[in-house]
Amino acid sequence: MGTNLRSVLCFLLLVFVFFGVNAQNRRPKNVQVAVKAKWQGTPLLLEAGELITKESKQLFWEFTDAWLGSDGETGDSDCKSARDCLLKISQQASTLLAKPVASLFHFSLTLRSASPRLVLYRQLADESLSSFPHGDDSSADHCCWVDTGSSLFYDVADLLSWLASPPAAGDAVQGPELFDFDHVHFDSKAGSPVVVLYGAVGTGCFRKFHLSLAKAATEGKVTYVVRPVLPSGCEGKTRPCGAIGARDYVSLAGYGVELALKNMEYKAMDDSAIKKGITLEDPRTEDLSQDVRGFIFSKILDRKPELRSEVMAFRDYLLSSTVSDTLDVWELKDLGHQTAQRIVHASDPLQSMQEINQNFPSVVSSLSRMKLNESIKEEILSNQRMVPPGKALLALNGALLNIEDMDLYMLMDLAHQELSLADHFSKLKIPDGAIRKLLLTTPLPEPDSYRVDYRSVHVNYLNNLEEDDMYKRWRSNINEILMPAFPGQLRYIRKNLFHAVYVIDPATACGLESIDTLRSLYENQLPVRFGVILFSTQLIKRIEDNGGQIPSSDDAQVKEDISTMIIRLFLYIKEHHGIQTAFQFLGNVNTLRTESADSSEDDIEQQHVDGAFVETILPKVKSPPQEILLKLQQEHTLKEASEASSVFVFKLGLAKLKCSFLMNGLVFDSIEEETLLNAMNDELPKIQEQVYYGQIESRTNVLDKLLSENGLSRYNPQIIGGGKNKPRYVSLASSTRRGEAMLNDVIYLHSPETSDDVKYVTHLLAVDVATKKGMKLLHEGVRYLIGGSKSARLGVLFSTSQNADPYSLLFIKLFETTASSFSHKEKVLYFLDKLCLIYEREYLLKTSVDSASSQMLVDKVLELSEEYGLSSKAYRSCLTESLDEELFKRLTKVSQFLSWELGLESDANAIISNGRVIFPVDERTFLGHDLHLLESMEFNQRVKPVQEIIEGIEWQGVDPDLLTSKYFSDVFMFVSSAMATRDRSSESARFEVLSSEYSAVMLGSENATIHIDAVIDPLSPTGQKLASLLQVLQKHVQTSMRIVLNPMVIPLWDIPLKNYYRYVLPNTDDYSSTGFEVDGPKAFFANMPLSKTLTMNLDVPEPWLVEPVIAIHDLDNILLENLGATTTLQAVFEVESLVLTGHCSEKDHEAPRGLQLILGTKNRPHLVDTLVMANLGYWQMKVSPGVWYLQLAPGRSSELYLLKGGTDGSHDQSSLKRITIDDLRGKVVHLEVVKKKGKEHEKLLVPADGDDGVKQNNERGSWNSNFLKWASGFVGGRQQSMKGGTKEEHEKGGRHGKTINIFSVASGHLYERFLKIMILSVLKNTDRPLKFWFIKNYLSPQFKDVIPHMAQEYNFEYELITYKWPSWLHKQKEKQRIIWAYKILFLDVIFPLSLEKVIFVDADQIIRTDMGELYDMDIKGRPLAYTPFCDNNKEMDGYRFWRQGFWKEHLRGRPYHISALYVVDLVKFRETAAGDNLRVFYETLSKDPNSLSNLDQDLPNYAQHTVPIFSLPQEWLWCESWCGNATKSKARTIDLCNNPMTKEPKLQGARRIVTEWPDLDFEARKFTAKILGEDIELNEAVAAATDKPNPPPSRDISEDSEQDLESKAEL
Repeated sequence: MGTNLRSVLCFLLLVFVFFGVNAQNRRPKNVQVAVKAKWQGTPLLLEAGELITKESKQLFWEFTDAWLGSDGETGDSDCKSARDCLLKISQQASTLLAKPVASLFHFSLTLRSASPRLVLYRQLADESLSSFPHGDDSSADHCCWVDTGSSLFYDVADLLSWLASPPAAGDAVQGPELFDFDHVHFDSKAGSPVVVLYGAVGTGCFRKFHLSLAKAATEGKVTYVVRPVLPSGCEGKTRPCGAIGARDYVSLAGYGVELALKNMEYKAMDDSAIKKGITLEDPRTEDLSQDVRGFIFSKILDRKPELRSEVMAFRDYLLSSTVSDTLDVWELKDLGHQTAQRIVHASDPLQSMQEINQNFPSVVSSLSRMKLNESIKEEILSNQRMVPPGKALLALNGALLNIEDMDLYMLMDLAHQELSLADHFSKLKIPDGAIRKLLLTTPLPEPDSYRVDYRSVHVNYLNNLEEDDMYKRWRSNINEILMPAFPGQLRYIRKNLFHAVYVIDPATACGLESIDTLRSLYENQLPVRFGVILFSTQLIKRIEDNGGQIPSSDDAQVKEDISTMIIRLFLYIKEHHGIQTAFQFLGNVNTLRTESADSSEDDIEQQHVDGAFVETILPKVKSPPQEILLKLQQEHTLKEASEASSVFVFKLGLAKLKCSFLMNGLVFDSIEEETLLNAMNDELPKIQEQVYYGQIESRTNVLDKLLSENGLSRYNPQIIGGGKNKPRYVSLASSTRRGEAMLNDVIYLHSPETSDDVKYVTHLLAVDVATKKGMKLLHEGVRYLIGGSKSARLGVLFSTSQNADPYSLLFIKLFETTASSFSHKEKVLYFLDKLCLIYEREYLLKTSVDSASSQMLVDKVLELSEEYGLSSKAYRSCLTESLDEELFKRLTKVSQFLSWELGLESDANAIISNGRVIFPVDERTFLGHDLHLLESMEFNQRVKPVQEIIEGIEWQGVDPDLLTSKYFSDVFMFVSSAMATRDRSSESARFEVLSSEYSAVMLGSENATIHIDAVIDPLSPTGQKLASLLQVLQKHVQTSMRIVLNPMVIPLWDIPLKNYYRYVLPNTDDYSSTGFEVDGPKAFFANMPLSKTLTMNLDVPEPWLVEPVIAIHDLDNILLENLGATTTLQAVFEVESLVLTGHCSEKDHEAPRGLQLILGTKNRPHLVDTLVMANLGYWQMKVSPGVWYLQLAPGRSSELYLLKGGTDGSHDQSSLKRITIDDLRGKVVHLEVVKKKGKEHEKLLVPADGDDGVKQNNERGSWNSNFLKWASGFVGGRQQSMKGGTKEEHEKGGRHGKTINIFSVASGHLYERFLKIMILSVLKNTDRPLKFWFIKNYLSPQFKDVIPHMAQEYNFEYELITYKWPSWLHKQKEKQRIIWAYKILFLDVIFPLSLEKVIFVDADQIIRTDMGELYDMDIKGRPLAYTPFCDNNKEMDGYRFWRQGFWKEHLRGRPYHISALYVVDLVKFRETAAGDNLRVFYETLSKDPNSLSNLDQDLPNYAQHTVPIFSLPQEWLWCESWCGNATKSKARTIDLCNNPMTKEPKLQGARRIVTEWPDLDFEARKFTAKILGEDIELNEAVAAATDKPNPPPSRDISEDSEQDLESKAEL
């Protein structure tokens, strides 16, 4: 071994001598990138408190107490550095957490994922301080204060004097608003005055305030809330560990950085040298343990440290010669399979995958030379018969994840969710094997809609397709339904496939109109079986008032309502004269109603009914119809049947919909003909599917089949949910210890003879028996059990206040005694039913209290108890003992549980079914039937998937005596409630069908809590990201993994990855081991290729808006050999803001396109605004962490619409929607709006009259009259704006008239140089005020530093704007194409709503005319105006693709326009939905890689049939490539188009073509140098002017096999 090593080292020494000099000249260069948050740093200790709260709210207080316990002078004496503090904080938290969760906690802490929550608290703290005027000590820096809503206390003594006499709970003083995320002390009494402590653990003042307030909360005086804040300036007043992270900006992780090899066909690079830069801290050194051409240099240096310089020189040489982005064709053939083989055979497969795909250009050569094992290739090809090549899939515990949206923060949340569940289940003594099975169950998909089983004698069918003669000519073969037909075409089959049953009150206008519609469709032979169920609205109201029973009253007392009478007459005619005549009667009633001149439109009068009856039966009877009518009215014939029909509708729950119809049981609340036809079209494929699979045959009763399979007995939208109204779930398994104790004390009631059965569903009724609503709910619960339920039990949580009247408290005592002593007795439910009845009738809401009444109630109970076989002794003992104290304790526990754990009001009336919270409950329409509905839904959706697993558990370590039915019922309740809170997809995939012997990676233990299934193409952008994410899971979470490699078939002309990639992850090393600084994670690219041009892109989570803030070099064109002595190129980006996105809908209508929304705080409601797109009703706004309020903008939007269901805390349900941003994952908000009454038919967008200029301007003014500009300085992401005058028509430093708005985009130093020249050329030729708009996403920090000074110096305004690419819109991958897309796709939403017109000018354009002429040009009402391409340079004819093939056919004589200059009439653009149309075209075309090759140009030209373009005169844009020199003298603007024939570099062309360009360039560069403090050689201008190189020789078109993207964009 020693001999071998010596020979290797001798060889190396020879190599060093040979290569030493050359390598010294090519020192390796590195690239380092960091991303920081916009906000000031947040203390790590406070972040730990927020993280631990995710596990349990109680743990926050335990963690706080633990830190206070270790407080004092020597508290952090053992911590000498930031790293020590990090470890101490992590260890302190770990003692409170289960081991798997603790590991994840440590990682999440280093990830800084809780920092945004502290920024939110900081916002609330600022609002708290600003809401009170400061006293004399306003200059003092307060580190803690208490806010009571009416005053602030900075001193504990003041607080204590206030606590001595706090306001009573009912006082009018408005306390601070409580939020879901608040830390409420668990001893706080619900309903007591709210006090909020703002401060930080670790400061002395926090300890004093905390101890006083915790004591006051325990005594029931206050509701004590902590909002952790370390105010600026208090870092020195806390313990050393308390300020870690607060002094530095928060450096973020969880994003990717790409350095892509750039195609430099056109040499678009700036030739300006970097004169001066910012010196950043020295980056860390490169990793020497990585393999370089088979050498591990760290091991060589360990053995021969004295040869360090020579060894490193050899390494540098190897690195500088390894980059390859081209290979021979035969080397590409099996590259994907070779990569899979290398990964599978590696000792650390994930690390190997990461090293390969994140450094692919450097390793591709060695990969391609690897000998391939054919077994791997065969298995991959076999798997690809089931999964498309290159397809990526990822599932966590069986649930498929959306890889496109996946980021580190989301993955950590999902992992935490699974680990927490596993921890809760293990506390229930469930064995590990069963826990893994439970976690692997995927929830059943929520059905989009539910069928209501309405089968009954009360349905009156008009026709029967299978039996009626009018259909006998139709075919009866059910398979006809499978025959192809045009969309919407009806199929006439003699089979009852569609049943439309209308549920109507026949005395209402809409009810009778639906009869006319129904009869018309029937007469036109629509293939539907029609029917009606009739009900009386008035009777149902009386039933509701009477507790769900038909009121028993004398005929003389209550006059029969008109609806009931119509139903009786209808039933009579049906019985004696047939159903057709009965429907004719209803039609006649409507005819008489509409013909009656003296009645209002909706009124049905007695005379209409009488007249219709007589008219209907006159031809059918011998005796006079009037006599029959009189007899019917007097004898109340068929009264019971007619009332039963109304009761049936009441029990179905359909009465509240007024007019509705059921299509095969599916409920529709509109009776329009169009709704019916749409319902048929939706139902058709479901029936076709069942026919196809033989589940519906000729003899099948379709309605019976559909309703018996999944029909519900009742319709209650609050329970059924559906759509955007997702049910709310709380995990009862994660309750605090106090909550657990309260749940364990609950006594359950069961249906007769089922008390020993296991109950899968637990209904907990929270009832305030001092209210009518609460008693109704309790009584219905008891009746529900009497009705019989085999699989549910019912527990009662009394939410009555301790201050309630004595009768209520006595009733609670009696009810609890009955439940605890006699729940097993046969007649106990009947006793409770009677008890409820007596209390409701005689004692509920009774104001006067006297002992005689109480004694009467007691006597009745004792009498009843004997009657129902219950021992009266129990009641006597409970009443003689004074148990009031115990009762009050129980009531307090319940109110705390409801308030602090379920987030309900302490006296709420609510239902909690296996963790599902139903609140508020509508007591008028809520029946025991609703509990049956809730039971069946919860059982089918959530219990069934886990039932078999729990019933199959072999319980070990549990006392067999404990395994009672109650124990199992509790397990079902806890498990199903915990599982329901999981945020996961119901989609899954069968990964087991893929072979994994040769081409898959298997990692981890089978006993792991989390199992990952993945299918990955290692040589793909997705593979680059997933390799890092999977490594995180493997390291910090106990996982097992099965990763099937699925490489794409690589085309023979290109390598699959042309980039270097790093995914940034946090590390303990980011924390200083010598001081208290936090450096933060960074992406580090070691030894990058020197002579290749690279371009930098960031792959950030969807909600982040990121911009560079420190970057000396051009990040678009990185050429490392130009770095000189600098070894590392450094760039710092900043998360400027987060993106709040959402979708807005209007029921039964298209999205409200153009609806305007504003967002702000309560004090400043309008900070940002936006409008709703037609595309999916999408909208977005920029936000920072905080509490925000969203509302409709003043003006037309709020005049026409209301927000449906505002914030829970808002009294005005239609005005505000509260939105909390407290993490880095952003938020998607679903809004629903409704038109105001009387405004239903008004349009939101009123088109302006394009021909009437005055009218148009007036409308525009009123349209935007209520709008401010987009907020300057909002959320720290300042929309920079210079010289922001409010009046457009005024003088601006010698410029007169209306402001001209010009929009442009640039990326890279060269195009920014061009942009400054374009600005100067506009300014020198235009007299009017100017405002420039720049897309800020890609501007360099230098440009953003210079532009404010330039605006000041040259007297113009500017604004930086941005828009995040929507997640639903097909994404471009190349940076250049993304920039082109920004030029055209978001014009309607990227500018403030007040902007009316803008001109786009390319950065590389020179303006030679007054732009006012173009701005004022009449573009004939078109939204866009472009210049057509010139055609007088005949040399370029071969490149004019629009004159042949597809484009010639598509344009049909219209011109093809150039996109370097265009005008946008934004008012017309928004009115005509041009932006929405362009996005639809883009979405359709962009998925084909061969279309939209010149995206910004092809898209508007393709769409001009829909989005019309006004063609500008030719002189408005001249470019040498296409126009030739003959027309140059008339050119108003010159564009530096790329020439696809000569490929002339940009700068060379600019100096040659435009005579004034060198002078403008010199002026711009001189000004830039002055601002940045750089030098510029004065002779540069002369050199630039005289340096006019000859153009390169032209080439034949056939030589140009591949055009660069850039040439196509600017043809």
